[in-house]
Amino acid sequence: MLLVLNSGSSTIKFEIFATPEIGSVASGIVERIGEAKGRLELRCGGAKMTEKSAAANHREALELVFEALREAGVLGGGIECLGVGHRIVHGGESFSEPVVVSKAVIDKIKKAAPLAPLHNPAAVEGIKAAGQVLPDVPQVAVFDTAFHQTMPPRAYRYALPAWCYRKHAIRRYGMHGTSHAYVARRAARQLRKPLEELKLITLHLGNGASVAAIDGGECVDTSMGLTPLEGLVMGTRSGDLDPAIPMFLIRETGRTAEDIDRLLNKESGLKGLCGENDVRGIVQKAEAGNEAAELALDIFCYRIRKYIGAYLAALGGADAVVFTAGIGENSAVVRSRTVRGLEQLGIVFDEDRNLEAGRREFSFHADESNVRLLVVATSEERAIAEATWELVGD
Repeated sequence: MLLVLNSGSSTIKFEIFATPEIGSVASGIVERIGEAKGRLELRCGGAKMTEKSAAANHREALELVFEALREAGVLGGGIECLGVGHRIVHGGESFSEPVVVSKAVIDKIKKAAPLAPLHNPAAVEGIKAAGQVLPDVPQVAVFDTAFHQTMPPRAYRYALPAWCYRKHAIRRYGMHGTSHAYVARRAARQLRKPLEELKLITLHLGNGASVAAIDGGECVDTSMGLTPLEGLVMGTRSGDLDPAIPMFLIRETGRTAEDIDRLLNKESGLKGLCGENDVRGIVQKAEAGNEAAELALDIFCYRIRKYIGAYLAALGGADAVVFTAGIGENSAVVRSRTVRGLEQLGIVFDEDRNLEAGRREFSFHADESNVRLLVVATSEERAIAEATWELVGD
């Protein structure tokens, strides 16, 4: 059995895999860690259990998780935890692949904390908690940024004075790397070609969204930068914008840098454009004639389309464009509005295939299309389980 953890400052999301091949057997979340009114949710075998959970810290939260798993019959009876895989948002330039956790690894995760101040410290707490609850079980750190470490300097360096990079590590790192790598492998299987022979553009479209250009299995460019703010329009993040805008707003409105940071990360994107960040609701409103929703949807898809064009140029063409994550897998409207009009770039889609329901993975390009259009279901948790198994499994 493998345990996958995604630790936040006041939450622990978890998923249990019998093995990566067999798949998930249970999952859930502990919320409001450190508060009196905490909550534990466990999903197992089609059933969902929710109970109050007063965990003072991550260790107590993880103990409650294991107690619930034993009561549900997931643990016990000779079933042992063979490894714990952790999602780590930022590995800086130190990590280009998953690693077994050690004190040196933890120190480097802490060192990268200024690049992900809300995530890396929480991940360290999750690692400590797992070490306390499961002292003899090996742990593996899987980094969102690792897959993008193959980008060349022309893709990851900003046009800033060199000291910004040397002294402060200011560069483009990218995120969602675990997802991009996972769907690239699955796309290769769907295309029945070795990943090393393919050029792919992968679109991770959820509340957070990013695109990656992948050549021969290696990332050569990606849309997110130093932080997850750069790139595509997202649920509440602005994506690309003139870098003078924050300074302009500070001068003109009297807001603080913290106010502007919150504005760009929490109050912008789709939510800023139309008051809602759920694409399903936005599509419904747009179809009903809501102008703000229509504009938000148009901007969202237009930005994705621009990146597809840019990455076709960066790759010198592509074998496939791959849609994944909540929006990419489920919104036929976003898919069609994104790729319509790209015929001159060799992309021709088939609306009937695009509208097919009930399948998690399928293609929706027309027969004459030079570039394949794929929908591939992502699972970052399964990818973490696979990486953990590869390092610590028998």
